[in-house]
Amino acid sequence: MFDNITQRFDSIFRNLRGLGKITDENIDSTTREIRRALLEADVNFIVAKDFVNRVKKSAQGTKVLKSIKPGEQFISMIHKELISVLGENQIGLNLSSGINVILLVGLQGSGKTTTASKLANKINSMGKKVSLIAADTYRPGAVDQLKQLGKNIDVPVFYDNSNNAIKICKYGIKESQAQNINTIIIDTAGRLHVDGEMMVEIQKIYDLIKPREVLFIADSMTGQDMISSIKTFDEALNLTGVVLTKLDGDARGGAALSIRGVTGVPIKFIGVSEKVDGLDDFNPKKIADKILGFGDIVSLVDKVEKVIKEEDVLKIEQKIANNSFDFNDFRDQLYQIRKMGSMTDLISMIPGISRKIKGLKFDENQLVWNEAIINSMTPNERVKPDIINSSRKKRIALGSGRTVYEINTLIKKFSEMKKMMKKMNNKQSKFSGKRLLRKFS
Repeated sequence: MFDNITQRFDSIFRNLRGLGKITDENIDSTTREIRRALLEADVNFIVAKDFVNRVKKSAQGTKVLKSIKPGEQFISMIHKELISVLGENQIGLNLSSGINVILLVGLQGSGKTTTASKLANKINSMGKKVSLIAADTYRPGAVDQLKQLGKNIDVPVFYDNSNNAIKICKYGIKESQAQNINTIIIDTAGRLHVDGEMMVEIQKIYDLIKPREVLFIADSMTGQDMISSIKTFDEALNLTGVVLTKLDGDARGGAALSIRGVTGVPIKFIGVSEKVDGLDDFNPKKIADKILGFGDIVSLVDKVEKVIKEEDVLKIEQKIANNSFDFNDFRDQLYQIRKMGSMTDLISMIPGISRKIKGLKFDENQLVWNEAIINSMTPNERVKPDIINSSRKKRIALGSGRTVYEINTLIKKFSEMKKMMKKMNNKQSKFSGKRLLRKFS
């Protein structure tokens, strides 16, 4: 998501960086391009108009600083106003020490059931006891799906066979309290806001359970249509937040920029992958950085530090220093990289890199194939790759299902990488996530 609007802003910023001074003329031309970029990205017209007017007002009333280039100063204004449109402050769940009921609502197919399990997993990882209630009595297989998802994350799922959503909620809350569980997530049926009978049902559930949080699960692929739905549900249930799903898809992303400005309801979480941990807190600054192509070094560091331990880093640095880094260590590095996710996504998080690799896609299978090649080597070959002659290469190719050419390429790249890593190590280690964060913060 955001690829198109990011490309448009990249083009705008290239022109801005060449500005010798800020004038009424380039303010008008720039804001005109911004308005066009926002509307093409499906941003609500009123939100786009308000954003452009604020940028224009800010630019016209600014005092040009001698220490900053005019173009960079203009870009900073756009960045600040974009954060403001998205909501400025990060707003999390309102959880207390008492009973916390979280009601998930939304349209059909928005991803409520999957989001329920992701949210449960997130709360569970915070050390809180959490349960799920399967109150979707309309969609075939919804209860079984939630039961399986709950089992996968070791979270209890409560339901009964009454086929009555209100009774199921009563039962689930009672059972949760009996097990001293104080955070309860209710997965409800998807409903259209024009469906009067189903809207009455969800209002009855709301009145009965008095939830602390009412989260609207919004499919980002639906675009501006979601805005009217959020407004209708908010009028009926007093929404406390929005969870924007499928943000890793191909939608234009304009709806995400419009939600807060049009509805006043804050976005609290975003779905970034299908994995159980693919639910991130909504951070306006991080999203603004992503839209404007500024990278996301903090998220990159978070990913690195979740996978790579400090002691492992020191161990690798020592191996590089004494030139004992071998294919066993390289295989471990490949495995850790795969655990962090897509290489394309990881590299796009580095500030300034996303513009340089625009349109470039990495073949994620290459990491798997390289691991297969290394696994087909003998323990001695992994430690001493110099002994790998032509007959050994044929055996490795046969065992890994790859070609001799690929074996040669991997060995060559490994040799080049060792030389490069040794040079980097001689200057200073750049592998530690904590050091990386200090460098960019």
